[in-house]
Amino acid sequence: MTPSDAPQSRWSDLDRPPLNVPALRRGLLRPGSLWTALDVVGSTGSTNTDLAARAADLTEGTVLVAEEQTAGRGRLERTWTAPARSGLFFSVYLTPGDVPAERWGWLPLLTGVAAATGLARAAGVDMALKWPNDLLVTVEGQERKTGGILAERAGDGVVVGIGLNVSLRADELPAPTAASLALAGAVSTDRETLLRGVLRSLEHWYGLWRDADGDAAASGVQEAYAAGCATLGKSVRAQLPGDRTLTGEAVAVDGDGRLVLSTGGGPLEPVSAGDIVHLRGVAGGLT
Repeated sequence: MTPSDAPQSRWSDLDRPPLNVPALRRGLLRPGSLWTALDVVGSTGSTNTDLAARAADLTEGTVLVAEEQTAGRGRLERTWTAPARSGLFFSVYLTPGDVPAERWGWLPLLTGVAAATGLARAAGVDMALKWPNDLLVTVEGQERKTGGILAERAGDGVVVGIGLNVSLRADELPAPTAASLALAGAVSTDRETLLRGVLRSLEHWYGLWRDADGDAAASGVQEAYAAGCATLGKSVRAQLPGDRTLTGEAVAVDGDGRLVLSTGGGPLEPVSAGDIVHLRGVAGGLT
């Protein structure tokens, strides 16, 4: 990891200035806050990997941010790369020890709700969720991925990572299905404002969920996720473990966070893990 605490000119890159670490700490590390430590590194392979390696020594609420990730990971071991300071790449350590472990699967979905609501306020962009952990924006009438979430067990807790494209230009996108907040017309692409907005929103939703002993319905998390989930109501194809494929309409997210599919000719099928593709109409065009 390359530390980012050293004094650095705020004018070294007018389009993509470095994060102001002291200002972030002043704004987030308040008495009584969930957030207890915040560090920013210039470059690292993966903030999730770094926090997981230190899990035994971490306190809940530790935040690690990277100005650049060289080996960022998404679900299914997909890579996540972007130019330095073009996005937000960070991980947090949470220890919901009083919540039954079988409910911890809601943490990535809860983080999606928190990120979407926090970014909608801070960036002024309509956000949507693709089950289970993608953040979508609309660019030129098309849903495109602008962020992703990855949660991993580590020690006595969970490391939750978020990768978000903020200022990427069209020629910098990793795929035609990707986007950035800037391309979606964000009113602000100030990364400090966005990071504070997401972390404060995550503190709010995590607090509600934990106070309800991880009950997604009682905490309001299940309802909020369903309200913001672009997958619901769509025809989808689910690529399941073991090379099994299901096609049907996504009709609900159940109390365990599973995507429930109606396949038209039998019982409803809950999907707990898999790669979901949104389909367009009978022709099956991809979104």
